[in-house]
Amino acid sequence: MASVQPIQNHLLAAFSDADLKCLLPHCELIPMLLGDVLYESGGKLHYVYFPTTAIISLHYLLASGGSSEIAGVGNEGVLGVSLFMGGETTPSRAVVQTGGHGYRLKASLLMDEFSRGGPIMRLMLRYTQALMTQMSQTAVCNRHHSVEQQLCRWLLLTLDRSHSNELTITQELIANMLGVRREGVTEAAGKLQGYGYISYRRGHITVVNRKGLEGKVCECYAVVRKECERLLSDVWQR
Repeated sequence: MASVQPIQNHLLAAFSDADLKCLLPHCELIPMLLGDVLYESGGKLHYVYFPTTAIISLHYLLASGGSSEIAGVGNEGVLGVSLFMGGETTPSRAVVQTGGHGYRLKASLLMDEFSRGGPIMRLMLRYTQALMTQMSQTAVCNRHHSVEQQLCRWLLLTLDRSHSNELTITQELIANMLGVRREGVTEAAGKLQGYGYISYRRGHITVVNRKGLEGKVCECYAVVRKECERLLSDVWQR
């Protein structure tokens, strides 16, 4: 944990020195373990989270018990944007997809800064728009593109937030996030492994040819990536 720094989160790194000096004493470094639930659907948001090495998956839960991922949040962002949009709850469930660490901050403290209408407010709104683009593009992708293309998109977005090309995750968990049958993920992963793009062993996927994935992925990955770069280019360059 000693090696984890707030500036590993791109949004925190973009805060002014004065804003960081004000908020950092209230930021608590916490472990985020695989499978930890940070928010439940409909629950009140008491904290916001700035992941550094962890990745959080936002799921929409159906009455039938099924679910699918609507977005992911890693070191590029913050978990808890519903607060900025005027609500104290969220309809999605937030669960740790990749274990690591992050910083937790009381929601009321960030909202106090947001309400001042300064740089933090503008930064949070830009990030919220980028997250909304990711959500809408995920919905389009899940409806119109093949499981193989969806898996490529998901792998590339996860790599963008990761410090390693090896991902610790099961095919069953990927199937739950994509909202498809496990057999479909098994088939798609088998094809990608056959192409030489990934190496798969139980619970682990290693990307060995990123360019290959980029050649197979649908347009959705580029749309999300381009919009994030447009809205947050000053953040990503830090």
